[in-house]
Amino acid sequence: MAVVVVESPAKAKTINKYLGSDYTVLASYGHVRDLPAKDGSVEPEAGFEMKWEVSPDSRKHVRAIADALKSDDTLILATDPDREGEAISWHLQEALASSLKKGKTVRRVTFNAITKTAVSEAMAHPRDVDMELVEAYLARRALDYLVGFNLSPVLWRKLPGAKSAGRVQSVCLRLIVERELEIEAFRAREYWSVTATLATPRGQEYQARLTVLGGKKLDRFDLANETAAELAVQAIRSRDLMVKSVEAKPAARNPYPPFMTSTLQQEASRKLGMGAKACMSAAQRLYEAGYITYMRTDGIDMAPEAVMAARDAIKARFGADYVPESPRMYKNKAKNAQEAHECIRPTDMMLSPDKLKAEGEQKKLYDLIWKRTIASQMAAARLERTTVDIGSSDGEVELRATGQVVLFDGFLKVYDEGRDDDGDEDGARLPQIMRGEAADKRAVASEQHFTQPPPRYTEATLVKRMEELGIGRPSTYASIVTTIQDRDYVRKDKGRLVPEDKGRLVTAFLTNYFRRYVEYDFTADLENELDEISAGDRDYKDVLARFWRDFTAAIAETSELRISEVLERIDDFLAPHLYPPRADGSDPRICPTCGEGRLNLKTARSGGAFIGCSNYPNCRYTRPLSAPNGEEAVTPDGKPLGEDADGNPITVRAGRFGPYVQRGEATEDNPKPDRASLPKGWGADGLTLERALMLLDLPRPIGSHPDDGALVEAGIGRYGPYVKHNSTYANLPDVEEVFTIGMNRAVEVLAQKAARGGRGAAAAAPLRELGEHPDGGPVQVMAGRYGPYVKWAKINATLPKDLAPESVTLDEALALISEKAAKGGKGRAAKTAPKAAKSAKSKAAKAAKPKAAKSPAKAKAKSD
Repeated sequence: MAVVVVESPAKAKTINKYLGSDYTVLASYGHVRDLPAKDGSVEPEAGFEMKWEVSPDSRKHVRAIADALKSDDTLILATDPDREGEAISWHLQEALASSLKKGKTVRRVTFNAITKTAVSEAMAHPRDVDMELVEAYLARRALDYLVGFNLSPVLWRKLPGAKSAGRVQSVCLRLIVERELEIEAFRAREYWSVTATLATPRGQEYQARLTVLGGKKLDRFDLANETAAELAVQAIRSRDLMVKSVEAKPAARNPYPPFMTSTLQQEASRKLGMGAKACMSAAQRLYEAGYITYMRTDGIDMAPEAVMAARDAIKARFGADYVPESPRMYKNKAKNAQEAHECIRPTDMMLSPDKLKAEGEQKKLYDLIWKRTIASQMAAARLERTTVDIGSSDGEVELRATGQVVLFDGFLKVYDEGRDDDGDEDGARLPQIMRGEAADKRAVASEQHFTQPPPRYTEATLVKRMEELGIGRPSTYASIVTTIQDRDYVRKDKGRLVPEDKGRLVTAFLTNYFRRYVEYDFTADLENELDEISAGDRDYKDVLARFWRDFTAAIAETSELRISEVLERIDDFLAPHLYPPRADGSDPRICPTCGEGRLNLKTARSGGAFIGCSNYPNCRYTRPLSAPNGEEAVTPDGKPLGEDADGNPITVRAGRFGPYVQRGEATEDNPKPDRASLPKGWGADGLTLERALMLLDLPRPIGSHPDDGALVEAGIGRYGPYVKHNSTYANLPDVEEVFTIGMNRAVEVLAQKAARGGRGAAAAAPLRELGEHPDGGPVQVMAGRYGPYVKWAKINATLPKDLAPESVTLDEALALISEKAAKGGKGRAAKTAPKAAKSAKSKAAKAAKPKAAKSPAKAKAKSD
């Protein structure tokens, strides 16, 4: 038998169904080797030698593969068909070198979908590990290591509180910070529009907007104020209007191409509210189950057989009218697109979402992929777009109405792409309007508008921008976006990415001292070089040597920098953001408390940053780094909000760790008055007395728990909002729920925590008791995080999907437990079963035998 190795158990299970008993299919559980997280793992002076080690968690998996190879002569590496998958195969080959001697064969196979046809085809055409792809991986891994382990210590020394820097993550962070600076520098401009509600002679109403005034075509800002808008309204009201022209043009809308990684993440964000990480996790599970093709790709072409299958599915489901005359072909226009793989599509076009054996996010994502794929091969939508011009006889006033009629829905019957803005370029449907007929004025109104700043990035629009710039690759988008959030450089607020103070400081530091390495073009060019390595057009050590030479020179230039010098330079760089102009025209750097000291940037030991007065400690004025305009009224002495029921003043104050609310003042009798930090998303400038008191009164009692009468309460702690019962804490997803959660919801959240077995959680109650195991001990049906399972002693066996927990019998449970124990081999399950049996027998015997019958000698003999 041949040993086949894939990354995950789920993938192994699916492939095993297709290969049968002639193969042993094992999982590596991802990468088995990595660079140790310490200095010296990459040696530039030794030809960029890389010192790998097998991780502790992976040793048992490598050992299991090595044990299987003792009786088998062939190792087939079937990891994912991309650069990362090639690297995993190479690592496995290297880690198993001692087991691959004496004529054993190593082969590499790849497949774009986990179907019987694709797997069988791959097995029939094995190859060697592609060392050019491996070298591209080695170059990327070495670059990321060298940047991280050499730039991060510079950040720690020169910018206290900064966590780390990454080669691509820092560039992504710069995008978010620069967008925020654009938003803060934006100044809204006022403009007005005028619309009229008109009616045909038949009484049918329609909307038209003013386009010509005084015989001149209106530009966006021509109606700059209310006075100008009102004059325009009067000009319309004072004139009779007639229809000058009616122009109807046929139009067509073609479908969108099938998904690649970036567009899938964008649509999942728009339509399902899924972040990049959640999207890729659900897609991974769909791929491993054999439902979709490989989900890390920048290609949008589809295999010919898949195109024909899609056309057949369209005809069967929607009719021949929805099938275009010829198949649609797509080509990627994105920068740096490699199109090495097929698009993301269902493996079976006839498997509609309603027939899928999956639930939750997987089912929703499959529904999106299936609809997009089917729509991509459907006929175009046919429309009729109508433009109507209405004007006065003197030519002074002209209005325009636009609309459309869908003559044939085509692909729109299945799918229409979401948008990141609310624009409606097509307009509404119009009634029948004839040229030359009168237009009766029913109403004329003006509306004020203001130009809007550029929107903050969402995960979807950030991935789109990275793709446009050529930064990152399909396999890295999700991890890049997740990393900058995990490092607290960026937070997500209502789906939008907002830079934290730390993120601003890191970006300012890197832009000032390592500008080249956060340039978009430089990062994109480096990605191109990595692609050239994978194509065999460059030597990876030459790329590393050139990068390392320039990078070490840039590092050396910062060695003599003092922290005060760095802060001063960052202070100047961020000055437009930190010190916006004041309404009275005074110097925005003058301390508003003492009127003498100058404001400047300071860092706290916690790593946060704040604005403080140069007269410290005589003046203790501080405010947050990212305080918006007008928030300077919130000082350390407090901005009064009102009084509580006992007459204590409630204030909101600015501290070096952010805004907080305080009850009363510090006195000798009460040196530490009640305080509460404002949760993320709560602004100090808009805080009300009611909200402040809600914070100060936490934790909030909810009531007595129905099981034991103990108090259940809600609060906000170090790890966020929670509910508490005795010593059990259960997290809440939203801060606002702390103030509204009732007993039913609290009991549900606590029960979920108990079922997951968290710290302080009570043992979950079994769903059913099935009886005694032949070796002693109860057999139970339990509710688990990943579905129901049967439990005996320390062995847990998952129930098959077709076996309901309420119908499973003791015999079925015993068979599942026995199978699980046997599968463990030399592993944990097999070791546990005998011990568990012995323990269960011993307990049962002890319970049955009277204590008086025991003698010390017999007891000792039994225990031996």
